[in-house]
Amino acid sequence: MGVTRAGLAAIAALVIADATYLATGTGTTAFASTQTTLVTEITDSGLERATSTMTRQMTTYANDTSQAVKAWSVTGTKTIAEVGWFDAASVGNMYARTKLSTTRSVVNGDTYTLTYKIIGAI
Repeated sequence: MGVTRAGLAAIAALVIADATYLATGTGTTAFASTQTTLVTEITDSGLERATSTMTRQMTTYANDTSQAVKAWSVTGTKTIAEVGWFDAASVGNMYARTKLSTTRSVVNGDTYTLTYKIIGAI
């Protein structure tokens, strides 16, 4: 069984229609497919979960990639160690989580921009 190029584009469209929120966190636990939340979601310092700009992009084939982009205006001091993609402004379902290979330290006045991609593959 395989997924066609048109199928990948359709799946990417479904993801961006449903999962539109990005969140940051300080947790350093490795990814597990059973996780339903970030380990330690940031809820202050301007880094709260927020709506992102959603698009489909081409990685290998037309529209095979779901992409979410969000720029936060930081109002405190944090070390970002994990990011997640959700379908709700609070609680909801976590569609993806990444433990960053290198943490990102941010301070008041910084802008933290996250581009998160889920890439279809055949």
